[in-house]
Amino acid sequence: MKLSDLRVAIQTGAAFRCRTTLQPAGGQGDKVFPPTYLGAKYAMEERILADGDGAETRRSPCVLLDSVQSQANRMEEALQQAVDANRLKMPVIEVDFSKVELIDPVGKITSLQAPHRIADAILRDSELDGIPFRKSEVGKQVDNTSNRNATPLFELCPTALIFGVWDSTGPKGGLGSKFARAIVSEIVGYDAQSGAKTGSRIDPLQIRAGAQVVINKDGTWKLAGEKAKGAKSPSEVNHGNIPPTIDDNAGGVTISRAEQMTVISMPALRRLRFPVNGEYKAEYDDAARVVLLSLGLVAATLAAEAGLDLRSRCLLWATDTLKWEVIGKPGSTPQEVQLTAEQAIDLYKSAVEASVKVGLPYRTEPIVLRPGKALIELLQRSQEIAAESGVEEDE
Repeated sequence: MKLSDLRVAIQTGAAFRCRTTLQPAGGQGDKVFPPTYLGAKYAMEERILADGDGAETRRSPCVLLDSVQSQANRMEEALQQAVDANRLKMPVIEVDFSKVELIDPVGKITSLQAPHRIADAILRDSELDGIPFRKSEVGKQVDNTSNRNATPLFELCPTALIFGVWDSTGPKGGLGSKFARAIVSEIVGYDAQSGAKTGSRIDPLQIRAGAQVVINKDGTWKLAGEKAKGAKSPSEVNHGNIPPTIDDNAGGVTISRAEQMTVISMPALRRLRFPVNGEYKAEYDDAARVVLLSLGLVAATLAAEAGLDLRSRCLLWATDTLKWEVIGKPGSTPQEVQLTAEQAIDLYKSAVEASVKVGLPYRTEPIVLRPGKALIELLQRSQEIAAESGVEEDE
């Protein structure tokens, strides 16, 4: 695939799509564990599947194995690793916590790691040269971004234009600019059958439940006296047997197969305009859109290269090589393309070079922020509370 092919796809095409069949690494029939949601539930639903040439359809119980949001995070993580390894250069804003005294050091958080990308509160509450980021000359550029003025995000955080962003924590609050996702990916398991969850623990010391304990406020414990108040079973401090249990919920699933579906929307990219110094030119728009498309391909291929170890007991394996289809004009036959991560990176580098040549701004060195005083104090106090309690909180 050449850069000219990306330009044609951007100008006239509908999408790049990649559908990859997956199986559990343990083989067909091995149990896999989907993500659990409130109430220890899986995201189960019925979908209509087309068999063969699509002439016949059937209903299948399906389970979500990796959501759109999770897939986006995995692709951004793959980009971050590539940046750290100097495999590619791209605009990144990072907050450096290395000089902050913390119980659990953080290091740095970048716009590829922050949940809301450039609009995240971590960046908002940090400073550039002593000035709050969103009040700095660089940060203020984000305030007036829109589909007709995507140039500031292209320069500072192009992944916000690919994976989407809502600047709801900025100066305009809920009226802050919104950009829809241009790339969407998810992994679904077909013909899903729920399994049972079992558990037990055999204590080699054979400590009995009757030998009760009293737990102190600091988490330490002592043997309870005969009439001690608040006495608890030794299992509360992880001693003793746990009887075998069985639960019909959240016990994993078996599937006939899984499928990863990734789509990059050309219309979504065509909606974006990229003026330079207030001037609109077709060559600006074309060059910027090609960079975004190539960066999306880099993100997807790097994530595939990293593998699909989604969570404990959910390792999936692709049964075939990664293949992309370029969906062109209505009625045309999709063009099949094979693309490795290195080939995608080469395309991206050429696209960036071409965009800079026509005059588009594109930072390839990170913008380094320092956390603000209030953010430092909040983080320090939070870690103190966590260290004192030893319990993770949901909120």
